[in-house]
Amino acid sequence: MRSTSTVLIFLFVVALTTFSVIVVWPSTPYRYLPGDFWPHGKGIKVGDWERETMRLGLDLQGGAYLILQADPPADYQGDLGAALDGAKDVVERRVNEFGVSEAEITKTSGNRISVQVPGLSLEEAQNLIGKTAALKFMVYDDNQQLVEASGLIDGQTVTMTGADLKNNTYPARVGTGFAVVFETTSRGSDLMEQITTRALQFPSSDPRNYLIVMLDDVVLSQASVSGVISDTGQITGQASFSEANDLSKQLNAGALPVPLRIIQSEEVSATLGEDSVLDSVRAGLVGLTAVMLFMILFYRLPGVLASAALLVYTAVTLMVFKLVPITLTLSGIAAFVLSIGIAVDANILIFERMKEELRRGRTLSAAIDLGFRRAWTSIRDSNVSTLITCAILYYFGANFGATVVQGFALTLAIGVLISMFSAITVTRTFLMMILGTPLAKNHFLFNAEEVKRTEPAGRRAPVVKEEQGNA
Repeated sequence: MRSTSTVLIFLFVVALTTFSVIVVWPSTPYRYLPGDFWPHGKGIKVGDWERETMRLGLDLQGGAYLILQADPPADYQGDLGAALDGAKDVVERRVNEFGVSEAEITKTSGNRISVQVPGLSLEEAQNLIGKTAALKFMVYDDNQQLVEASGLIDGQTVTMTGADLKNNTYPARVGTGFAVVFETTSRGSDLMEQITTRALQFPSSDPRNYLIVMLDDVVLSQASVSGVISDTGQITGQASFSEANDLSKQLNAGALPVPLRIIQSEEVSATLGEDSVLDSVRAGLVGLTAVMLFMILFYRLPGVLASAALLVYTAVTLMVFKLVPITLTLSGIAAFVLSIGIAVDANILIFERMKEELRRGRTLSAAIDLGFRRAWTSIRDSNVSTLITCAILYYFGANFGATVVQGFALTLAIGVLISMFSAITVTRTFLMMILGTPLAKNHFLFNAEEVKRTEPAGRRAPVVKEEQGNA
């Protein structure tokens, strides 16, 4: 008898699969599927969100290539290298969302930064990364509204910006925490003294006592003012050295007194091209079909259910890739195909355990329960080891700028997690849904016919005590 929870999970899987198919369905299905009767177009639109096409990497669809250059004045005294490191971090934050956009951002000679961004036109890339990092100091006014922090210089109101900081900001340990130490220019010293003196008129609990640092309209720091700051100051409250170091780089990027200008820009053509994309999709469909046929031939009815679960897995995984969004490259496609194999492997372990229990005379309900229970440790350990490997690859990919490796690791990790859901939850739910039907009583459909065992003379076959199971 199917439980209420089983039915509810089944309905959830159906709803999730339906939503995933709607999101994943290509805008031009006739490019990949025979015939021209398939529904096409972007499809659903909710508010300002409209379903878009899957993002593809530089190797599949091309993109934009830009070179940025900093032109410091002749009397520039700051550490331009450190400021460029901060500027590079700002650009990465803008274009390398979630570390999987496969953007390639590197420092080159001559105070230059090269940027390759997939899937963007030159105009889009220029609007995204061609602007100088805009560092602002903000305060709350009497109406609790954020306004630019300002002071009087030579009788004129002047706002304080990153240009009023020197390029020597650095992280430091303060007591049990961490802080960012900064130094102001001559003009910045006058402005900061006026701003902090005005803030000290209010208690620390009053928002008007706060000094807010923003970069690209994103709040980097919001701290109360505890004393008058002029030449040097500290921004406290960072939980770790890494956090303080990141803030230091961002401050240096915003303090760069010269803008980064685009000196070269061009379109980057796809190395594989449209035909290769189509061939990859078709090859994936052929591979998926072959795996499903294998499962059906060797495991019969459970293979049919596993194939259905595999389709659910494919739809959900591609839906996650599309909504994050993850930019698919050849490495990402390889990771996705690899995760399909992992999902199938988990089903094979479960079904082999089930066959053993059915051949021992268990009921289908008991065989399902024992099969999943005994296969779980192997599935868990193999997937956890894969996730650990993904974490290592992602970490080193992030630290050494290998975004291809980073994207592969994250794509594979997402696939592994969803494959566990598919094998443990979806497949099990499908099996539980056939309990109480005539299919559940036919061992042939489970490739688990009774096996005749020949025992040596004078020996009795061991008696197997049947575990209690639900009919």
